[in-house]
Order: sequence, then C-alpha cells, then structure tokens
Amino acid sequence: MSNSHSASYAAAGVNIEAGYEGVKLMKKHVARTMIPGVVSDIGGFGGLFAPDLTGMTDPVLVSGTDGVGTKQRIAQILDKHDTVGIDCVAMCVNDIICCGAKPLFFLDYIAIGRNDPEKVATLVSGVAEGCVQSGCALIGGETAEHPGTMAPDDYDLAGFSVGIVDRSRIVDSGRMSAGDAIIALPSTGIHSNGYSLVRKVFDVEHTDLGKVYPELGCSLGDALLTPTKIYVKPVLAVMEEIEVHGVSHITGGGFYENIPRSIPDGLGAVIDKASVRTPAIFNLLQKTGEIPERDMFNTFNMGVGMSLIVPGASASEAIRILKDQNIDAYIVGSIAEQTDKVVIC
Repeated sequence: MSNSHSASYAAAGVNIEAGYEGVKLMKKHVARTMIPGVVSDIGGFGGLFAPDLTGMTDPVLVSGTDGVGTKQRIAQILDKHDTVGIDCVAMCVNDIICCGAKPLFFLDYIAIGRNDPEKVATLVSGVAEGCVQSGCALIGGETAEHPGTMAPDDYDLAGFSVGIVDRSRIVDSGRMSAGDAIIALPSTGIHSNGYSLVRKVFDVEHTDLGKVYPELGCSLGDALLTPTKIYVKPVLAVMEEIEVHGVSHITGGGFYENIPRSIPDGLGAVIDKASVRTPAIFNLLQKTGEIPERDMFNTFNMGVGMSLIVPGASASEAIRILKDQNIDAYIVGSIAEQTDKVVIC
C-alpha cells in the first residue's frame, strides 16, 4: 500500500493512508479471535470461513445484525472507546443464540467523521474481545471516513454475525407448555438499549459523567458504559444437556416486547416482579427521570439480560449449569395458559 496516495481525496477530507494504518494497528486484536475454520486474513475483499459440519445432518445458517446505538455517544463524550465493540458483538450473537445457533464469525462496520487509526484500532479491540467471549472469529470489516456528513470525532459502530445450528436442534417453542419455568440470566446493567431515554434523563451532554454515586459504586459514566453481557457459552452449555423451549434476548422494548417473541399463541409469561434483581442504575434512572414502572419494564432489561424457558422439572438443573458458567441465574416466573403474553405481578 506504500504507493497508494491521493492528494485530491485527502483535500476532500478522506485520508486513505490513515485507513491502512488503522488496519495495521488492529491486526493484533483480530489475531486473538482466530478459531478453526478461518481461511482468510483481514485486508482482502471478503472474509472466508469453512465451518466444521461434523455431526450435523441438516445444518442451518443463522445471521444477526445490530449496532451499538446511541450508547456510543457516552463513549464519545468520555473519549473511552475500548468497550463499545463488546456491545456491538453482544447485540448480534445474543440474538442468534436465541434459536440455538453457535456464532461462527463476525464482521464490523465503522463510519467515522475523521479516520483516527488509534481510535479505530481501540474500537476494534472491543469487537475482538466480544468475539473471544462468544467464541467466534472476526474475519473482516470496513472503516468508512465520512467528512462533511459526520462531525470529526463522531462514529457509528455496527456489525453482523453468522452462526450455525443443526435443524433438529433449533429451539422449538411448540414444545412449550403451562408450568414451564422462566429463568433469568442477570444483565450487567442497561446493556445497549434505551440510551436515547437514558441520555435525556441524565442530560449527558451537560452532566458530570465522572460523578461517583454511592449506590452505583462507580461513576455515572462507568455505569452507563458497562458492556453488554454475552450469553453464548452459558446458553450453549444448557442446551447441551436440557431441552430448552424458548430463549429471549431482552433488548429495546424490555419484557413486554421481547419475552413474547419466544412464546406461542395461547400461552403467556407470568413474571414475579418481586423476584427481579434490578441493579441500582435502573433505580437511579427511574427516580431521576420520574419514569413510570411500566415504561421501565417496556424499555429496559431491568436486570434480566436474557431469559430461558425450560420444563419446570429441569429448572434447577439448568440453574446449576448456568452457575457453573458463572451466571447467577434464578427463576423469575412461569408459563401459563393466558391471552396476555406478559403479566408482571
């Protein structure tokens, strides 16, 4: 790439040499994610991956795409960019695990006002960490400099993941029945949804995000930037031993929107509100913004980042497996015959 230089393009605000430097700096992070199946190195026109289909009779590819959303504005204000990449991966892989798929690989896309190689490499370091946590490979991506359409320090981070599952092992909600247990997998905080409301409530553009709140045990900024929990390995561990009837990734829309997505007609979730272990950040958010309780449960995860629905008789064993995976899971409700998809009482 040493002969690649365009003075005219640079005058328009695009530094292609900075892009090459960014790729050079991120390679050490990408190397951490290499797993069997990776065929190509970054820098080509496409990422190549050869999946191991051993033991599969009817493999099905599952894909998911998402971004960090306006949470990245907190990162920009604090000039801290090493964790939002974890959020980007989490939002994709936590979705595809809901049907039982193991993530294979991930690709990211960074749109940035001005290409800062160090910043881009730091963003990718978070993406790589998310890939390591979920056991998938980072096999490619794209950085696009957008002068004149984005402020120089602004960026938008998004990506997608592809996973695989044998058709016979796709999570089947048709097996669900009244009496099944709903197991809560705790979140690490707000994760990466609802941040337009979060930013409004805390007025983040004019607030001291470095202020430490005793109930949080850290600064407000640190609490808001806590990365999304990645649930891939713990959920796969449960699926290896127990029949799972439903999985919900609790994202934007909270309990009321996401839990019904894994429940068939004629059945609904009864959530024991008193059992929900809600982190302090949600209480501070609700109090500061005077947000009605129903809106909280209809916007945020409230401390439950993912839910699993399993036969009632298997609940204790599922919780044991999750605790062996360092997930302090617990029963948060049950499935009942009802017309309302979610009842929180």
